[in-house]
Amino acid sequence: MERLASTPAAIPPLMAAIGRTPLVELAVIREAAPRTRLFAKLESVNPGGSIKDRPVVRMLREALAKGRLAGGRRVLDSSSGNAGISYAMLGAALGVPVTLVVPGNASAERLDRIRACGAELIVTDPLEGYDFALREAQRLARTHPERYWYCDQYSNPENWRAHYEDTAGELLAQLVPFAGGTPDALIAGVGTGGTLTGVGRRLKEVRPDTHVVAAIPETCPGIEGLKPLGAPEDIVPAILDEALIDDRVTVSLDDAIAMCRRLAAEGLFVGPSSGAFVHVACELAARRRLATVVTVLPDTGERYTSTGMWRVSRDG
Repeated sequence: MERLASTPAAIPPLMAAIGRTPLVELAVIREAAPRTRLFAKLESVNPGGSIKDRPVVRMLREALAKGRLAGGRRVLDSSSGNAGISYAMLGAALGVPVTLVVPGNASAERLDRIRACGAELIVTDPLEGYDFALREAQRLARTHPERYWYCDQYSNPENWRAHYEDTAGELLAQLVPFAGGTPDALIAGVGTGGTLTGVGRRLKEVRPDTHVVAAIPETCPGIEGLKPLGAPEDIVPAILDEALIDDRVTVSLDDAIAMCRRLAAEGLFVGPSSGAFVHVACELAARRRLATVVTVLPDTGERYTSTGMWRVSRDG
């Protein structure tokens, strides 16, 4: 493949396929709140299969434009899996070498896809958790600055800007024909904080009383891609604007998986973070009078087959 790292104007068509995802209405909320409508951006249709394509393509384009990858430097970052797939996919398309530090509890499907695109993969001890992989990436960046350009999705402002300009902009434009206006509430989670910060900030600028809710996973066993943020030692992403958060709702992995299975029965095959967001949306709507709630469905359920979340007992 011809290398494009030194010619940022040469952008593969694959990049143009990112974004402009459909907005779908989820009927599952009607059981909890018959008068509330729930809408979600279906992000699994991005070429990398998740919402992470949006910030990663923006961060890489910015890096290429500013010459940060000159001299064959490798893109370096940590990821729980989905951003890693986006880096690997786009790195392969651009001819840019990629190194990823990923916790060992990432699903096998994610790790396989990262490897298939040719990225260098450093897998950390799953028992050390999400933040250990982040610290290891920081250590590598400090130790080998000539080898790596550290993208750092947790502090790179192009991350939240992708969601402010594109994800939120699309959502607002798509919602008008369905609901006639802006949403009452947004449900999101915190991985890097990019989606919550970018979409939440844009929605509150348009309508200051938009209720922004953070879905917070229980610490153990946790939910892939979401940070618990419950312990003093937890790393809070630098780009997360906590002032935007009006409410934090804890959700268990069991509740997230149960919701995924309900959504699958309605035709939507999504991952556990999607299930967590929809579960929290239903809880919120049951206790508040809300006309319209919005969220995102970050990825596909096919990415988690090896975790056992889709296995159903003979009695179930």
